[in-house]
Amino acid sequence: MGRPAPPPPRGAKKPPPPPEQPQDPYEFRTGEPRLLQAPGGTAPPAGRVVPIAMVTPLSGSRATSMQSREEQTTTLAPTSTQGSEGVLEPVGILQEQYQSLCLKKSKRVNSYILHILQEADEKIQNGEDRVTLNIPGNNRLIPVEKVTGEDFWLLCRVLRKNLNFQGLDMRYNSISDVGAYYASKLLQKKLNLTYLNLMFNEIGREGGELIAKALYKNKTLKYLRMTGNKIENEGGMFFAAMLQINSSLEKLDLGDCDLEESTVHLSNMLKENYHLAELHVCKHGITNYGMKYLCDALFLNSSLRYLDVSCNRITQDAMVFLADVLKTNTTLEVIDLSFNRIENAGANYLSKTLASHNRSLKALSVVSNNIRGKGLVDLSQAMQENLVLSNIYIWGNKFDEATCVAYSDLIQTGRLQPDNTDVKPFVVDGRLYLAEISNGLKKHYYWTPTYGEISNDLANAGFALVPVGQQP
Repeated sequence: MGRPAPPPPRGAKKPPPPPEQPQDPYEFRTGEPRLLQAPGGTAPPAGRVVPIAMVTPLSGSRATSMQSREEQTTTLAPTSTQGSEGVLEPVGILQEQYQSLCLKKSKRVNSYILHILQEADEKIQNGEDRVTLNIPGNNRLIPVEKVTGEDFWLLCRVLRKNLNFQGLDMRYNSISDVGAYYASKLLQKKLNLTYLNLMFNEIGREGGELIAKALYKNKTLKYLRMTGNKIENEGGMFFAAMLQINSSLEKLDLGDCDLEESTVHLSNMLKENYHLAELHVCKHGITNYGMKYLCDALFLNSSLRYLDVSCNRITQDAMVFLADVLKTNTTLEVIDLSFNRIENAGANYLSKTLASHNRSLKALSVVSNNIRGKGLVDLSQAMQENLVLSNIYIWGNKFDEATCVAYSDLIQTGRLQPDNTDVKPFVVDGRLYLAEISNGLKKHYYWTPTYGEISNDLANAGFALVPVGQQP
């Protein structure tokens, strides 16, 4: 027998106990099987067997006994294999595959991902064959553990061969350039991914380059959202170059990506690309000079239906170029000029073209453009002449009595449907005013309602009018 350990020196402090780990609401401890408790304290439907999450790997006889116990209490669906023809076959339960992979790679299970995968499994078992995984990092209804690049790697490994899943919403997480690398691999290997939302995920220039290059060969993705990732000018150039080759992407959102005056490259892309139908370039610092480049390209482009240039530095001078384009362009259906500064003169240029030439534009937003009464009345008169223009959004400008009367008349006569504008007339002490209502082209651009689903398209009319590349 060995000699006993010497006692600690007199006066030595005892080491502090290890800190307690916070209880994870979705975490399962290895041991006796128990029912999953949802955040509200409700248990899953009766008779449903919930797999046990293997949070930390075990070793020795204990691992063997635990494995045999799990086999008796947990029913596993068969996993997929790749047939001799290279065709992917249906896979088994997503949450089981995710847990097994975490165990194999000695990685911690992300409880939020596990919860979402469980919901996806239930949808698949109910017969849904076009599943979108919604894993937003800003979900306030349930406890959220934001997805990191390493978490995203494991998730991509699980999803890349699953035939049921066709959309992935990862907004407001922290996958960074590491996750962008695995997103690029997913785009190269996932045969039926049509929707990918990576909005605000701390992706930088290198990550933007990886994703853009992955889309050179991708033939399935229809809608990509990169909003809020600071890919900067260099990353933006990779996307512009990609769009000269890619023939499947229909909807691209590069808003708020720290791109300054990217319009030269985007205009060159629009001259070559005949598939992109919707382009969001808000907060790009676009000036009148940049708007001229875009308009020059729109003379040649015959596919773009929705152009979002909101929150830029566009003034009345740029409306001369846009008005000229609208005289001949027959494909643009939605234009978002919100939060620029076109003022009365710019509104007048657009009004003349819309009244006398253009018969294809369906929706126009000039919210917060420092337009006063005369310019707003001109736009209302253009609507009287142009019966194709159905939606107009004017809140945030300078209303006078003539403006209130003009838009009240449009609504009262039925020329402008109440659901197709963001103002509503009301009377106080015999005088007419306009109040704001929550309609718009993209009210839920940065957020979605906390409770329930978006029940109609009134707040996001732009997406309803141009239903291309929508998430499945």
